[in-house]
Amino acid sequence: MEFFANMKSSAKWFRWRWRRFQAKKRWGRVDIEKVPIVFGNAMPKSGSHLLTQVLNGLPDIGPFVNPGLPPVNRTESNTPRTKEAIVRSLRALKAGDIRYGYLHAVNPYLKLLTQDGWATIFIYRDPRDMLVSHVFYATEMNEQHGMYQYYNEYLHTMEERINAAIEGVNVPGYELASVRQRYDSYLGWLDEDGVLPVKFEDLILARKETIFRIIDFLNERGFRSIISKSEEAQILESAIQPRKSGTFRRGEPGNWREYFTEKNKQRFKEIAGDLLIRLGYEQNNQW
Repeated sequence: MEFFANMKSSAKWFRWRWRRFQAKKRWGRVDIEKVPIVFGNAMPKSGSHLLTQVLNGLPDIGPFVNPGLPPVNRTESNTPRTKEAIVRSLRALKAGDIRYGYLHAVNPYLKLLTQDGWATIFIYRDPRDMLVSHVFYATEMNEQHGMYQYYNEYLHTMEERINAAIEGVNVPGYELASVRQRYDSYLGWLDEDGVLPVKFEDLILARKETIFRIIDFLNERGFRSIISKSEEAQILESAIQPRKSGTFRRGEPGNWREYFTEKNKQRFKEIAGDLLIRLGYEQNNQW
């Protein structure tokens, strides 16, 4: 298994170099060395595939390069990578390269992803919708998920599973941080000047305006286009095809209302505190 993973990784490395050559050839009038490295960062189950589809449209508006590599924090065989390996991968990126991952707001990631020459976009989602998506994914869509057995064999209702995802789980073999702990490890990205925060809901409900924000951010970070902004937006919008994501289920903002019981609401408020207010999803806790 490791041999084939290494072979696959090597093939992708050569493809990456070939794509860089092709980008320079296609966009000769634009200096690729002045184009920022683009990194799409996300919390799990919060719209990462939607964001990466937008980013995958970038090679059609300028000399950007999609290496076609997995999330920077996972190997080709989908196992976790060490912090040292993640940092090496980030430092190997060159101007115009596009990567994505699920990185906490801690150093050395904060320092690397906000330096000059980088354009980091962080997507996040209503925690209630994230929890519902997580539960469905871990219960029905991925038998290899660490919580699959716990959700299916130890718990018996959606209410129980949502409460477990809210509270966190500390059972040997089944560890899961609470919803507040999970968000706290990412919230720091919202306070960084060199990061563009994007709500998942905005990419669904205010797509064109949000794509314009992304284009403006890339321009601020060094990208100079040779086609009109409206053309760029149209190209990036057409790259979005949610159902092509292997983890797509519904992706509808507010879907949590179909599944949260009163007990789930109360437990969420107790555990998450002012999280929804901090993220701009509620004005107060009277929801």
